[in-house]
Amino acid sequence: MSGAAAALALSRLHFPVTTLGPGQRVGIWLQGCSIRCPGCISADTWQAGSGRSVSVTALMAMLAPWLAQAEGITISGGEPFDQPEGLLALLPALRAASPLDILVYSGHPIEALAPVLARADGLIDALISDPFALHAPQTLALRGSDNQRLHLLTPLGRARFAAFERPLAAHDRALDLMFDDDGTVWLAGIPRRGDLGRLRTLLQAQGHTITITEDRAARRAEPNGYSQP
Repeated sequence: MSGAAAALALSRLHFPVTTLGPGQRVGIWLQGCSIRCPGCISADTWQAGSGRSVSVTALMAMLAPWLAQAEGITISGGEPFDQPEGLLALLPALRAASPLDILVYSGHPIEALAPVLARADGLIDALISDPFALHAPQTLALRGSDNQRLHLLTPLGRARFAAFERPLAAHDRALDLMFDDDGTVWLAGIPRRGDLGRLRTLLQAQGHTITITEDRAARRAEPNGYSQP
């Protein structure tokens, strides 16, 4: 299968996203995650096969109007590296279409990603690695837990993301509120622990019905396959 014909299981797309990297960014969420970190806020992206299958060519056509306006690209999920061939087809297509920086989130340690990263050399500018750890502190910019590491992989990545090697600031507490064409409302960003539950309580008190995708498996202390620092 050619790179352009390679398919990705896609959860959702959005522009602009302002809470997952610098500037107004294109957000690409892939579907399917084998790690399934307890307490994950995106448990709706875990199930493989429940998203839509999209070729890289079709996906690039969807993104084209946004890339002309965007200041960066963030790829998350789900677990992007669970779809290595699709990801390796998407990255050069994005690079060919735009000079924008590319940030990728992964729940795998970077050491486990070495074979794929070698094939993606120069195509990922910044990587946030390691599984979300529910009981670890949450004090660092762009990360849900402090065990997660920010890797600056290219000169562009260093220029764009070195400033995020810092503690959380007040402006990092923002979340993006998204409205889909079907009326679905969802959030992008990295909430503080318990924020989604508090939001649900507030909205229910006003008579609204709300579904939270945050995983509650943390109460069962399910292992995710990686030891936590």
